[in-house]
Amino acid sequence: MKLTMVVVAGSMIFLAMQAKTTQDGVYTEAQATRGEAVYGKACASCHGPSLDGDGQAPPLAGKEFEDEWKGAPLSDLFERIRVTMPGDAPGALKPAEVADVMAYLFSRATFPAGPSELSSDVAALKAITFMAPAR
Repeated sequence: MKLTMVVVAGSMIFLAMQAKTTQDGVYTEAQATRGEAVYGKACASCHGPSLDGDGQAPPLAGKEFEDEWKGAPLSDLFERIRVTMPGDAPGALKPAEVADVMAYLFSRATFPAGPSELSSDVAALKAITFMAPAR
């Protein structure tokens, strides 16, 4: 009986972790502010100051961006940015800077801020799903 209760409790904790989305306040305002500065230096020249893309760089806001990432764990977006960006120096951003840029993107997409910063830990980001804001 005890083992069953432990398994059930463990499953409930796992499900609770999996249920977290970008609608749950996964970044802070201060982190988004730091991310805006990093974005301006490392991303805006290609993706534009309004995140709308420029030439071959895709938009980082709006329906196209949201459709691309809808239902994906945040670890996927984090790794894409960490490994391939900026285009002229892939991998140059530190993990904390990548998380900050993501926080900035989320703030611009009107995802709610919360009390805790977005982690730069890939395992933690796997437990958060990208869910587009209601329009």
